[in-house]
Amino acid sequence: MQDKYAVGLMSGTSLDGVDAVLVKLNGFGTDTQCEVIEFTSLDISDDLRSRILKASHPETSSVDLICSLNFELGDIWSQAVQKVLTKADFKGELDFVASHGQTIYHMPKAEKPFYRSTLQIGDPSQIAYDHHTQVVFNFRPMDMIAGGDGAPLVPYTEFILYSRKDESVLLQNIGGIGNVTIIPKNCGLEDVTAFDTGPGNMMMNAATAHFYNEPYDKDAQYGFKGQLIPELYDELINHPYLKLLPPKSTGREMFGEDVVADICKRFTEPNDVIYTLTKFTAFTIADAYKKYVFDKLDIDQIILGGGGAYNPLLIKELKEMLPDHSVVTQEDLGFSSDAKEAVAFAILGNETLNNVASNVPSATGSDRRVILGQICPNPIQVF
Repeated sequence: MQDKYAVGLMSGTSLDGVDAVLVKLNGFGTDTQCEVIEFTSLDISDDLRSRILKASHPETSSVDLICSLNFELGDIWSQAVQKVLTKADFKGELDFVASHGQTIYHMPKAEKPFYRSTLQIGDPSQIAYDHHTQVVFNFRPMDMIAGGDGAPLVPYTEFILYSRKDESVLLQNIGGIGNVTIIPKNCGLEDVTAFDTGPGNMMMNAATAHFYNEPYDKDAQYGFKGQLIPELYDELINHPYLKLLPPKSTGREMFGEDVVADICKRFTEPNDVIYTLTKFTAFTIADAYKKYVFDKLDIDQIILGGGGAYNPLLIKELKEMLPDHSVVTQEDLGFSSDAKEAVAFAILGNETLNNVASNVPSATGSDRRVILGQICPNPIQVF
């Protein structure tokens, strides 16, 4: 089967940049082979981050802002494609680009008068036009139409890339939101489960931005200087989301900037707040395993990915909460924590183009397996 060259794009709720990965793909479904050729990230400016956050909150959003951002982000995403192609010195033709887009709002269990829905913006037309290729986008809606939450979507690709005959593994992504994929040894796709564990980097980042005007706590320089705020910690570990049964998903609506802004008004010692939020993030992950995983399955290895895998304080706290388990990062295994989700969407895009269903009902709660995504064709007509 002929090799395909594709770029996967991902920008998560942490808003720390647009990840772009150039991959070589062969085959599809469980026969998929994926080779990472190059990876890069295009930073999001403080001004753009601020406008995306403004658009993501009902109190500050507006239709003209969302309309404008939809096209602006499409242009920036196109720049990210060019950046990774230039870095790779790639001279060939792209077979496709797969773009997750930027989540503005996610309502998997909306209450009246609102309809269950999700919105990712970043119109693909600019990407298709600039790079003379087709773009697969808007991956989440079809799963929601089929009764699912539209998240998490990476379990399918994690099953393809990480399933093992003799070991059961947990793949924990720590992006803006944390999500875990449970892959039993020697299992089929129908045996894979996944759910959002709670906040990933989102609360820590928001507190760091509030107190220090920095996008994240690099190397946990502030968190390591802090002490636990018992009152805040006790409040957080009793959050209603942690009591919900999987499959479940969450987002900025529960753990975003508005929630953290209120915390920062009530508790004003910066490093103590950041430490407490970091410890809480570790707790949500460990607590989810203890409640919903360990009593059903013996786990051989826990693999951490996403930006949170680079936070040494978070990893330290998590390992202390899971003393009897092997906890490693993607880097420990020779992979990239940063590139993980962009690779996932490149694979999901390939499945779309091959008419292969790629949601996992046991993870999203959907009624059936469905083909995800929509396709923006290559607009350059060849005569």
